[in-house]
Amino acid sequence: MSLIKRFFALAMLLASLSPTLVTADEAVADAVAMETASAETVAVDTAPVESAAAEEAAPVPDKGDTAWMMLSTMLVILMIIPGVALFYGGLVRAKNMLSVLTQVMAIFCMISLLWAIYGYSLAFGDGGSLNWAIGDMSKLFLAGITADSTAATFTDGVVIPELVFVAFQLTFAAITVALIIGGLAERVKFSALMVFGALWFTFSYLPITHMVWAAGGYLFEAGDLDFAGGTVEHINAGIAALVGAIMLGKRIGYGRDAMPPHSLPMTMIGASLLWVGWFGFNAGSNLEATGGAGLAFINTILATAAAGMSWMLTEWLLRGKPSMLGVASGVVAGLVAVTPAAGLVGPMGAIILGAIAGMMCLWGVTGLKKALGYDDSLDVFGIHGLGGIIGAIGTGIFVSPALGGVGVDDYTMAGQVITQATGVLITIIWSGVVSIVLFKLIDIAMGLRVSEEQEREGLDTASHGERAYTN
Repeated sequence: MSLIKRFFALAMLLASLSPTLVTADEAVADAVAMETASAETVAVDTAPVESAAAEEAAPVPDKGDTAWMMLSTMLVILMIIPGVALFYGGLVRAKNMLSVLTQVMAIFCMISLLWAIYGYSLAFGDGGSLNWAIGDMSKLFLAGITADSTAATFTDGVVIPELVFVAFQLTFAAITVALIIGGLAERVKFSALMVFGALWFTFSYLPITHMVWAAGGYLFEAGDLDFAGGTVEHINAGIAALVGAIMLGKRIGYGRDAMPPHSLPMTMIGASLLWVGWFGFNAGSNLEATGGAGLAFINTILATAAAGMSWMLTEWLLRGKPSMLGVASGVVAGLVAVTPAAGLVGPMGAIILGAIAGMMCLWGVTGLKKALGYDDSLDVFGIHGLGGIIGAIGTGIFVSPALGGVGVDDYTMAGQVITQATGVLITIIWSGVVSIVLFKLIDIAMGLRVSEEQEREGLDTASHGERAYTN
């Protein structure tokens, strides 16, 4: 009995202790659960912070902006091949049509490669002590640029893929060199043109691009306004074409024999393609599909239309008849003039700028050209050089908010016009000196001009062994 009693007593003692033991176990379990929950809560709470930090460190390109910039790049290529090629090709004589087409396409191919090899790095790199004039070689062969690399736009925190920016700027470089062809057409050696194009791209285009568009560049820091390339593209190329035309000399029979364009329909098609492609040139230079691109877009229509009408009406008044070539030339003059101003001036300012450019460029290809006596075959200086100067100076005026422009910090019209004129003068001197030196060296080394016999025969067969037309 005593053993049974002791057993029951022990059982009752254990029973009395079990709630305490269970409570202790539950407490331990609760503590573990609370610790786990706390850890999960901390993880959940810190996840957005870590994600935000990651996004801030590596912004994601906007898909809409990226698509717009890729489209703009393709539009500028349309300007070059076939735009510039057909516009220029239609203006020369039939025996030289194919040579112009070949020159434009070959230059586009060559400059595309040079841009990727070293051009982009020198144009937009940080040149250290020389950063006021040129970049560096840090991105030689596009080193370090991957599909994940980004380039900044004009809005803080908004980026596009850097490879897209590289491609977009590549087209600007290619068309600038291609424009020079017009001043040398029908008499320049193909080999000499290609060598000049490569060297001029290196020593004139890249420094001017860096000075105007790269952070630290002399004109960029001075506040020079060039939205899409009035100085970088048109004045730069126009001066080179003028220098080349003078140093090459006049075409055989110039001023004595008739040298009419062989195909004005081709020229009209080329001008139309230029106008369409120029939307990529101007509106694309906004780097984003925003209201700024919309402003550049409408200005590219209005300034161009105003210049076409201005040229046509002035010619009609002076010569008694409006010509298709006049309208097409006026259209190109308007496109050139609005380029530096496209995203900076209001629509009415763009119309006035275009109207002025139409009249002044008509004088440039007639009165000025005759007075100075040079043979700029396709009037590159009269339209691109003079139109670029008008546009660059005009930008300083019509950017004024009082005239509908977007305005700039600490704006005064006189001050901005002086800044714009400084950019024009530097570009003229830089391109002029580089062009004179290069043309002279190339002439000494290999000759610039084809022989008289080849010029009379035509460059289609003399330089390329084929003809644009069979009859």
